[in-house]
Amino acid sequence: MTPEEKKKLELFAVDVREGIVKSTHAAKSGHPGGSLSATEYYTYLYNKELRADPKNPKDPNRDRFVLSKGHCAPGLYATLANKGFFPVKDLLTLRHIGSYLQGHPNMNLTPGVDMSTGSLGQGISTAAGMAKAAKYLKSDVRVYTLLGDGELAEGQVWEATMFSAHYKLDNLCITVDVNGLQIDGATKDVMNTEPLDKKFEAFGCNVIKIDGQSFDDLEKAFKFFHDNQGSGKPTVILMKTTKGKGVSYMENQAGWHGKAPNDAELEQALKELEDARKKIEAA
Repeated sequence: MTPEEKKKLELFAVDVREGIVKSTHAAKSGHPGGSLSATEYYTYLYNKELRADPKNPKDPNRDRFVLSKGHCAPGLYATLANKGFFPVKDLLTLRHIGSYLQGHPNMNLTPGVDMSTGSLGQGISTAAGMAKAAKYLKSDVRVYTLLGDGELAEGQVWEATMFSAHYKLDNLCITVDVNGLQIDGATKDVMNTEPLDKKFEAFGCNVIKIDGQSFDDLEKAFKFFHDNQGSGKPTVILMKTTKGKGVSYMENQAGWHGKAPNDAELEQALKELEDARKKIEAA
């Protein structure tokens, strides 16, 4: 991609991070840590990869995205809002009674949400079903799903992966946000699922490992997915990230898995993000 394209993505990512911290602050609850770690993924997906139109969010020929780690909805909502699926100001209604932006995505309420998720393991299963349906209909629809590394302790994840390989769903792109932390601490201590690359390969997938905070790496990963369509194997992107990325006091802290910033913490986060924006603009 050109330097100008990358700069636009970097600035969009700052906007998404602002949306995450502002919305969780307004809700006084939510999951900022894993939303921030996946910000570059959301940004690249909705700006460069996914065929989805904010003006026609129910287009039957659109690509589908399923947020399997549904608790990280603040990141998805901030991305959808900044792409024009709904007003950015509505992010401040996160988790409020009567809001269409609840703690987990609801496909019946929120424009741009393709699947209601929250119970870990079920998102990848529905994504696999969507990919199978697209194959059955001989459609060129591609299906993308994002999982957390803590989520991989759910047996349903591996059943869905086995299903995807068996039915040769090479139109399915599974991404795992490998930030190494979950609500109870380090994933290696709670339930060690490594080596992830060898596991997914053994289940019949094409696997690529990247830096999930690098737009160049994300571009390479999605090219790998496209190049392998026709291989008869689903693609798995293992992206190494930092939980809480972009907000210094949240980075690599398991305690920020599911906690909202207070007034002072919000002020500090917004100051850091504004400094990041100025640095990008000056580059």
